[in-house]
Amino acid sequence: CGMCKKMKRKHRNVCGDLICMSLVRFQPQQGIGRPSVYHAVMVIFLEFFAWGLLTTPMLTVLHETFPQHTFLMNGLIQGVKGLLSFMSAPLIGALSDVWGRRSFLLITVFFTCAPIPLMRLSPWWYFAMISMSGAFSVTFSVIFAYVADVTDERERSTAYGLVSATFAASLVTSPAIGAYLSAWYGDNLVVLLATLIALADICFILLAVPESLPDKMRPNTWGAPISWEYADPFASLRKVGQDPTVLLICITVFLSYLPEAGQYSSFFLYLRQVINFSSTTIAVFIGVVGILSIIAQTLLLTLLMRTMGTKNTVLLGLGFQILQLAWYGLGSEPWMMWAAGAVAAMSSITFPAVSALVSQSADADKQGVVQGMITGIRGLCNGLGPALYGFVFFLFNVNINTMDPIQGEYDIDPLPLHSPTERALIPGPPFLLGSCTVVVAFIVALFIPEKTPSSLSSSWNEQRCFGLLDRGVKDFHFSKGRGLQGPPHLINNLLGGV
Repeated sequence: CGMCKKMKRKHRNVCGDLICMSLVRFQPQQGIGRPSVYHAVMVIFLEFFAWGLLTTPMLTVLHETFPQHTFLMNGLIQGVKGLLSFMSAPLIGALSDVWGRRSFLLITVFFTCAPIPLMRLSPWWYFAMISMSGAFSVTFSVIFAYVADVTDERERSTAYGLVSATFAASLVTSPAIGAYLSAWYGDNLVVLLATLIALADICFILLAVPESLPDKMRPNTWGAPISWEYADPFASLRKVGQDPTVLLICITVFLSYLPEAGQYSSFFLYLRQVINFSSTTIAVFIGVVGILSIIAQTLLLTLLMRTMGTKNTVLLGLGFQILQLAWYGLGSEPWMMWAAGAVAAMSSITFPAVSALVSQSADADKQGVVQGMITGIRGLCNGLGPALYGFVFFLFNVNINTMDPIQGEYDIDPLPLHSPTERALIPGPPFLLGSCTVVVAFIVALFIPEKTPSSLSSSWNEQRCFGLLDRGVKDFHFSKGRGLQGPPHLINNLLGGV
């Protein structure tokens, strides 16, 4: 009878679920020890240390492969990578909520590092793979979710700070090491070393990293559905106009981060070819600006938030950004680049202050949604900004093909300067354009109301810098990947064009 068939079907489903649960329960333990923040720290350090080593070789190979339109092709490559990352980050986050973090850590690290050995084997395939690897270049999304799994709410801010500081340390030191090895032993050794470190990272995930997502939070079958609403990269962007204050904040973020994303995609190439910085000087520049950014986002940011308030801190950060972009756009001497770099480090206070302003402006039950909007806009800028800068360089005929070569293994030709007048007026047109967009962002930010609700009982010490990422990652973890899509502001600053 029908009733008997239903009971038999239900019995089979229950038995199947019990078998799956038994297999999960009695499968051998993977990894070494219990999942911890230190597993995440090691994964991040190895991946970005490998890429940091390649800062110098990548600049030279980029010019050799695209000698006529170096800036344009760099912008297109980084733009495609950024857009693919923006599109894929929510989906990978949602899948990691269903199938666990460890598998997706392995996938993201493998595909992100896959282009490294191709740098010497086939530059064309290398840059093609870099573009396509954007679909998997979301290691930080999975790492932050991993950290959320293994920490409680009180420990999470410290854990995020540890992960971010480890990343900063890897990017501060590795370009200098790569430049030294390249100068003494050639780029082949640097690429080989980076490949070995990437392989070590993959082996570490396979052998040492345990799964962090508890079994009870995962479905019992591999065919379990995911919520496609959370896998939609435009889901958070559709909600931007629902609140006037959030709309103003989002416009400010878009107009300020668009030129910043473009700047850090092409800036090291600009220093090398236009300003004639050596590889060693670029490596030292990265380290100095990175250290200054860390100081700015910790000590200085705390002081400013206490004395000036959140909105005024945002405005000050935007003012620093306007100044440094204009200085890079109009400056042509090396000392100007160093001075503007110090100002750029000070401008890194903008996004943490914006996050605090969002926290104050949004209701307590909408924090994750609003932070997700901001993250989505920044992810979109990571794709549009590099393409915009590359196009502007191309539009102003900024190519690298006619001057005396820089001495080195590849004999790279620096930027042709058509006349001393042109050099004095607009050596960096995209930076000047970016300064204009930040001026508009500054004007928009003036109209943002600053709210100080009485419910904000926690001090700024508990929210400053990376602590504000807690809300976004909690939303990522509990709402199937809706939160963070990439590294925070400081990380993007240090990552640059790598």
